[in-house]
Amino acid sequence: MRLIADKLSGERGGGVIFSEVDFALEPCQALVVTGPNGSGKSTLLRIVAGLLPPAAGRIGLEGADDPSVAAASHYLGHQNGMKTALTVAENLRFWCDFYGDSALPIAEALEMVALDGLGHLPFAVLSTGQKRRAAIARLLISRRPVWLLDEPTSGLDAASEMRFAGLMREHLRSGGIVIAATHLALGLEGASELRMGEYSG
Repeated sequence: MRLIADKLSGERGGGVIFSEVDFALEPCQALVVTGPNGSGKSTLLRIVAGLLPPAAGRIGLEGADDPSVAAASHYLGHQNGMKTALTVAENLRFWCDFYGDSALPIAEALEMVALDGLGHLPFAVLSTGQKRRAAIARLLISRRPVWLLDEPTSGLDAASEMRFAGLMREHLRSGGIVIAATHLALGLEGASELRMGEYSG
């Protein structure tokens, strides 16, 4: 499997914010997307995730049963993607049913993000950091080879950042791909970097 972006351009508000973006990633590889605010980091991830159409170019998977990047991806954006009225476990159960292809039991995923014993709590009562960790647990309950992460460590303390770095490294070791937009170091040694300001249209 190979994830390829070929001459991608992205628009916001009718104007081109980046153009001619190329990259190719194979299993066990990571790409860290950097650049100033407004350079199109989030737009790029949403295009890769299939949430926005590209203004030009293409994104696709080579060598996969399903060539759709969206079907192969977990997307973690600025919002956590959880219902505040549901418990943590109920939220994760919904996503597990939605994605299918179960990877880890919910209790084990919560333990891996240091939320063990909190699955019964309403998502609304969690702290900001706990909410983000619960959203990260969503990446663990169903197998998806591509992780698309937009400022994934937002709201995390130092210990949680280190724990998440370990989860990303394990995903890569198991043959996964990571694309992460961030202003902060993520602990992904050997990752390629794409600086978006250099691609602005």
